[in-house]
Amino acid sequence: MPATQPYPIVTKTVPTFYFIGVTTTKSSIMKVFPLWMQELGRPEIVIEGVDCKIHDDPEVYRRAVAQIKYDPNSLGALVTTHKMDLYEAAKDMFEYLDPYAQTLGEMSSISKLDGRLEGHAKDPITAGLSLDAITGDEYFGRTGAEVLLYGAGGSSVATLLHLMDKKSPGDRPKRVTVVNRSQPRLDGMKQLLASRPIEVVLIQNQDPKVNDQIMASMPPYSVVANATGMGKDTPGSPITDQGQFPMHGIAWEFNYRGELDFLHQARAQEQARQLTVEDGWVYFVHGWTQVVAQVLHVDLTPALFNRLEAAAATVRAK
Repeated sequence: MPATQPYPIVTKTVPTFYFIGVTTTKSSIMKVFPLWMQELGRPEIVIEGVDCKIHDDPEVYRRAVAQIKYDPNSLGALVTTHKMDLYEAAKDMFEYLDPYAQTLGEMSSISKLDGRLEGHAKDPITAGLSLDAITGDEYFGRTGAEVLLYGAGGSSVATLLHLMDKKSPGDRPKRVTVVNRSQPRLDGMKQLLASRPIEVVLIQNQDPKVNDQIMASMPPYSVVANATGMGKDTPGSPITDQGQFPMHGIAWEFNYRGELDFLHQARAQEQARQLTVEDGWVYFVHGWTQVVAQVLHVDLTPALFNRLEAAAATVRAK
């Protein structure tokens, strides 16, 4: 350990993959990860959760990064919830930050390659793979649907970037509406989305009844997504029980565990409004496999993804 390293480091005796989150022990990954390591022929690698408070002290994030940077057996980490805060607190500790990380000002993956610490923002890839799996090709061209995103954090921005990067006009909605409780993240999103091929409407609002009205204005088949963290990291839902989803719409809850109020609200209307209701499981599997592949330097082929997805499904079914 270099003499200039100011943080206490625990020398791990086995290869360790970290999960930096809020309530990591409750995540299905704690059961899924050992199954994936068996599939990859790396059963010696263990997973360890690092629970941080939401918007924690920057030094907490720096200590977590230092552990990975300076301990040879600390392989890397997946970061949830703290992606922006960790990036801001510790970006100077990395030798490489990928273009998405620099553009979004966040990181979801911490890995090491040839002696350098690397940070990647995988959400644009993860969100894109997940949304494509839900909608299929040319969905917006076929339906005239729009997208309504509650929340302006990393997952929401990542979904927007994915849609805007679509080559076929039929894979892009004509309009995306983003609603967030505070203005600063909307301002940051506005700068990020300049000169993009989709109309983006940014609305600052924290009243669930107003969110109901915004949702009611969406055309049929529109995608309504909860990217706020409400129902998992914080209680509640961005809408009320009286809010009506678009007819034939897609209700997408980005989380797969927690109280999931938004998901239950959508399921209550599933038949009456002829909805497609999706939770965050697909997002979870894509997100984790992308980071595991980055940290362990594995080629995530479609065949391997299918094997890992099948292994994860055995845990979810229980």
